[in-house]
Amino acid sequence: MVSNLLRISPLSSSNSILLLNPTTKPIFFSTLRRPLHSHPSPRPTSLFNTHPNVLSPKPTVTTTVKRGFRGGIVAMAAPASAQKSEEEWRAILSPEQFQILRQKGTEYPGTGEYDKFYEEGIYNCAGCGTPLYKSTTKFNSGCGWPAFYEGLPGAINRTPDPDGMRIEITCAACGGHLGHVFKNEGFPTPTNERHCVNSISLKFVPAN
Repeated sequence: MVSNLLRISPLSSSNSILLLNPTTKPIFFSTLRRPLHSHPSPRPTSLFNTHPNVLSPKPTVTTTVKRGFRGGIVAMAAPASAQKSEEEWRAILSPEQFQILRQKGTEYPGTGEYDKFYEEGIYNCAGCGTPLYKSTTKFNSGCGWPAFYEGLPGAINRTPDPDGMRIEITCAACGGHLGHVFKNEGFPTPTNERHCVNSISLKFVPAN
């Protein structure tokens, strides 16, 4: 008889934990606080698991996109309906989305849908549908999570973690947790930043 495993993750700032069945492939886990993890190829110390096929229906959202100068995209603030109570979020998000977007959990590295996904389009907030990133800003950092070197103007808020060791990034419209941003890691990008984002926090919309 196999016992359940309970471990922790190095990425998230959440103090929540999740106990899951270790006999199937892990999808995500929530975490306790860990020290700064600012380089690629992290070595997680957690292994939680849930059944990958049991998901609640994902929310239906309407996205407003404004075309900026030179064909660019400017993120528009979501309507007031993007501000919901935690109980309302729990009702419309899947358990995995709620754990990450609202409780600041973290996916297991290398398991996210968009980790090695490079199609052309826009990445929206999975909670409220606000456009967050253009696919042209996505790059392979080797960290195990989707990486972007910048977000759309006004789409992402930055807040220092309580311990001051990392900078959390959230959707400016609904406050959904995206991940963390790291600077000066030496990646050959225009901003020298890495937005380390959970795939579950995103919803990709293909171009055209």
